[in-house]
Amino acid sequence: MSIKSIAFAAAAVAVTATAGAADSYFEQGRTLDGGDVLELGLITADGAGVVEIYDYHTGAQGALVGSERLSAGANTNVRVNTGLPQTRDVIALIKIDGEVVASKPFDVN
Repeated sequence: MSIKSIAFAAAAVAVTATAGAADSYFEQGRTLDGGDVLELGLITADGAGVVEIYDYHTGAQGALVGSERLSAGANTNVRVNTGLPQTRDVIALIKIDGEVVASKPFDVN
């Protein structure tokens, strides 16, 4: 195999890996209703994983406030129990195999 072929194959793998990450996303808008259960709606995940919710009131990721398992594909009506009424802004992370593949900050009303 030539150097040119190896470089092309490596570039193709990199593009494929990047495209796979784009298949995990949140449908929900930027605002969530506060409470001890946050309703995230539809989450699409490229593989089985988890959505984790962290405090984000300072604009930086803070303490973990809740999580929920995700299956590969469309996950409808995703609800995350936070244990206590959530009134501060949060950031949600989709993790697959321990890697963050998507994130989205939410304003909590």
